[in-house]
Amino acid sequence: MRRFLYALGLLLWGMAVAHAAPTRSVLVLGDSLSAAHNIPVESGWVSLLYGRLAKMEPPWRVVNASISGETSLSGRNHLPGLLAKERPAVVVIELGANDGLRGLPLDALRDNLAAMIDMAHEAGAKVLLLGIELPVNYGPQYRDGLRSIYADLARQKHVALVPFLLDGVALDPSLMQDDGLHPTAAGEPHVLQNVWPALEPLLRKAPR
Repeated sequence: MRRFLYALGLLLWGMAVAHAAPTRSVLVLGDSLSAAHNIPVESGWVSLLYGRLAKMEPPWRVVNASISGETSLSGRNHLPGLLAKERPAVVVIELGANDGLRGLPLDALRDNLAAMIDMAHEAGAKVLLLGIELPVNYGPQYRDGLRSIYADLARQKHVALVPFLLDGVALDPSLMQDDGLHPTAAGEPHVLQNVWPALEPLLRKAPR
């Protein structure tokens, strides 16, 4: 009888743990800025975010779907499958840098980002949009146009925004790799500091 009760207790405990297991997730859809380019994966801001969210009660799961070289169009194509598979409560969109570096039409970038925001909303997820800036040699017209896309979409679509992901990092040589585009491991905690104030309220509002 004791063995039966002990076994029953273990079974009920296991069921309780399974029931309490975290089901909410944050999906990060980005490019090399979120894929820990040329640094250890565990040093990237998304991995640092996972470490922070894993300590929350209840903890969160982080799915990093970021791919180096990803454009807004390829991200748009990948997102439907990711939403269906992961069912995230929050979607973080960090795309546009490669569009800008390649000088792709800004209207196409706006359309792709808008479509991704709509997809996430239709799936019941809250959205955080991470903006980027281009080097000054791209000219003020293109740079200003790119910057305005993020601000306009955040306002029109009612989503959270980090205007510039690398704010306080991009102009500090000690925090940037030699390519001048990607943070070093030392710069990644600063990137997370930029993201967290906009992301944390979305986590609190997300349904359990």
